[in-house]
Amino acid sequence: MQLQEYIHTYFEIASQEVNKIAVLFQDQSIKKGAFWIKKDTYNSPLSFVKTGYLRFSAYDQNSQKEITQWIATPGGFLGDLSSLVFDTPIRWNIEALSDCQLHTISNSNYQKIGQLIPQWEALEKRFIAKCFISLENRIFQLLSLSAEERYDHLFEQDPDLFNAVPLQYIASMLHMSPETLSRIRKRKTS
Repeated sequence: MQLQEYIHTYFEIASQEVNKIAVLFQDQSIKKGAFWIKKDTYNSPLSFVKTGYLRFSAYDQNSQKEITQWIATPGGFLGDLSSLVFDTPIRWNIEALSDCQLHTISNSNYQKIGQLIPQWEALEKRFIAKCFISLENRIFQLLSLSAEERYDHLFEQDPDLFNAVPLQYIASMLHMSPETLSRIRKRKTS
């Protein structure tokens, strides 16, 4: 899906307004293993993932274990919403798990959208609400579904992810051990 089409669909912006926003985005290439942004920096940009996979990670302060919070996939936006909206330090390291092509809007250009689109405040509110609903659904799944049900749900949503990124990151994101993920995959494929 092209950036303009995604902006139109996701934000429910009239087609004639889409180009006003799309021109604020710049094409960006990220090589596998490179960081898109790092924890504790400021001014998170917002990017649309055209191709590739990026991992949101941080260390658990108690166990010093690295945790994968999310894996961004093609066709979605990524960024640290708290940093973007409230100018707080970025909470995650976001690393490319493959070569990536992004459409990126800087924090300063993101702030200009309200001047270009009169109804932006309402549209942004819907965008943030969609992000919040997605997070609520993910938390509910982590709390209420078994490990196998979480695996099934993610596999239904994005089966390509399981062949595109290291499985230990998927296991961490699903809040299970790599061994548990391996057992579930073995049962599913046999």
